[in-house]
Amino acid sequence: MRTLLSRLIHSTPSISRLNTTAVSVSGRNFCTGSNKVDEPFKVEEAETVNVPPPPTEKLLVLGGNGFVGSHICREALERGLSVASLSRSGRSSLHDSWAGNVIWYKGNILSTDSLKEALNGVTAVISCVGSFGSNSYMYKINGTANINAIRAASDQGVKRFVYISSADYGVVNYLVQGYYQGKKAAETELLSKFPYGGVILRPGFIYGTRSVGNIKLPLGVIGSPLETIFQVAKPLHQIPLIGPLLTPPVNVTAVAKVAVRAATDPVFPPGIIDVSGIQRYSQRKSN
Repeated sequence: MRTLLSRLIHSTPSISRLNTTAVSVSGRNFCTGSNKVDEPFKVEEAETVNVPPPPTEKLLVLGGNGFVGSHICREALERGLSVASLSRSGRSSLHDSWAGNVIWYKGNILSTDSLKEALNGVTAVISCVGSFGSNSYMYKINGTANINAIRAASDQGVKRFVYISSADYGVVNYLVQGYYQGKKAAETELLSKFPYGGVILRPGFIYGTRSVGNIKLPLGVIGSPLETIFQVAKPLHQIPLIGPLLTPPVNVTAVAKVAVRAATDPVFPPGIIDVSGIQRYSQRKSN
């Protein structure tokens, strides 16, 4: 019996050998039968793939060197958009630093060739085109020119089109019929060509700092108090004939913010935005 037990003991693997084998199976950090540490695994880095950045939205502002248009261009640039402008005079006369970041096109909005060049690569358009003069001239600029731009943008596959129109002042409209008739014709065309991406802003008197050459006119001195007064008189807006005349002024910065948001936010509701809507949307944070 003693001889049998001796053989069994000598034939059983030692505990140290079992531990060494177990470590070598469960992990490859140790060599079997020794305490020497193996060389660490060499992990090769994955090859860097150059993924191009997402395309930047390009905004075309028609009449971008005007009072409202220049504020819209600046607002769009501050939001990181690529901005172009088409107008009869081309480059803005403003010496502000932001003006150097706009692509300025000189051309006629009534010309298909001018529009085609400016619309190249554009995803959204904001039109600030409008003017006063004879009835025929006002209809041509406010109506025909904008209708031409709306059709060209639609044919070019532009996604969204924002038109800066004007509030309805009732009886005053008859004094400048060509102006309002042209605006209404452009609005109708826009809702037809851009039923899901067309936005019409109808501000009243737009105030803010306006640059005329080297002179800056602080229109806010008049506009801001009037806006406060007319807001208080809001219940009177429903009175026929008088009500429309009490449409409150709106700050040009608010118009610019809402116009750019409407042109770039895919969930911004299409349709007509009046003065109260402009004020409301300008106070909301963009998504």
